[in-house]
Amino acid sequence: MEPMRANKGLAGLIAGETAVSKVDTTLNTLLYRGYDINELCEKCSFTEVAYLLLHDDLPNQSQLNEFEQFEKKHRKIPESIYESFGALTTTSHPMDLLKIGVSMLGAINPDNELGSNTHEDNLTKAKLLFAQMPNIVANSYRITHDMPIVRPDPNFSYAENFLYMITGKKDQDDLSIKVLDNSLTLYAEHGYNASTFSARVTASTLSDFYSSISTAIGTLKGPLHGGANEQVMYMLKDINEPSKAESYIHDKMNKKEKIMGFGHRLYRTGDSRTAVIKTLGKQLGQKLGITKWHEISNIVENIIVKEKNIYPNLDFPAATAYYLLDIPIDLFTPIFAASRLTGWAAHIMEQQDDNRLIRPSCDYSGNEKRNVSTIQNR
Repeated sequence: MEPMRANKGLAGLIAGETAVSKVDTTLNTLLYRGYDINELCEKCSFTEVAYLLLHDDLPNQSQLNEFEQFEKKHRKIPESIYESFGALTTTSHPMDLLKIGVSMLGAINPDNELGSNTHEDNLTKAKLLFAQMPNIVANSYRITHDMPIVRPDPNFSYAENFLYMITGKKDQDDLSIKVLDNSLTLYAEHGYNASTFSARVTASTLSDFYSSISTAIGTLKGPLHGGANEQVMYMLKDINEPSKAESYIHDKMNKKEKIMGFGHRLYRTGDSRTAVIKTLGKQLGQKLGITKWHEISNIVENIIVKEKNIYPNLDFPAATAYYLLDIPIDLFTPIFAASRLTGWAAHIMEQQDDNRLIRPSCDYSGNEKRNVSTIQNR
């Protein structure tokens, strides 16, 4: 019998089990604790979805009120974190700033002792970080770009406050808020993706909650994971005009260059998350009178689907939607992280509630045993 060979990238291997979400590629659906994400986008706010992921079910009105009041009360971060961002520069990657901010919150939190990994400990930390993440995302960018700090407004909803702190604009219209709110729901959770798995690996060592989240942020930074949405918008801006889209894409295809925002390890017939944000993004573009980005996107999508049979993933329509919201491109991935925090937290709690150290084996492909020569004989 031939020895089993390792699957590169762990493709197709089952690394554990989870009750947090289900990616059903046969039905092209994504379920959060049994609820279809498209129905969640239609009927629930992101804070309801966050509660769902951190608990076992959707909240009733009383539970939601309590959850939202806690979130609004804890949006502030220590001034020392703002001061730390002030020592950095525009060249600092926003994901690194986010990682620094999360690590500092962990270091400052007196309840973040090593070994404080009970379910209730982790849930409290998750709720605190859920409230503070938009502040870190927005103001780390603002401070390093010599823009004034925008402090959170407790009168705003989660998505409205997030958009306000990023843009500095208080009078956000309902459609813009809905676009961001739904995008946060769509990005919140997606099974054993790379960043979630890395968070679970760290959590499995019984490291603390904040360290597990920092690990995930580092993983999400990569352009093959969270960074793809940024690269999509840079590509669309490079094309710039619908008349140039076809030749641009064919040129990239002829050079065998990767076109970001297309394809997925799991989905083969389309990403179940794209329809909602694509529709809302088009509505926003029409309202603003800026339609060229969707015109370019449609041409690109049609070519790739027709000639490669590869479909866009969530990053493709989300990039255009975020750009129309006047969000800096460098913040696309940090916003993804602020959303995915809820999924990461759910997985960290699940991992540590019934923990076993994640320590896979590997195949050795190096030299066989060799003798060591003295340095004079090498």
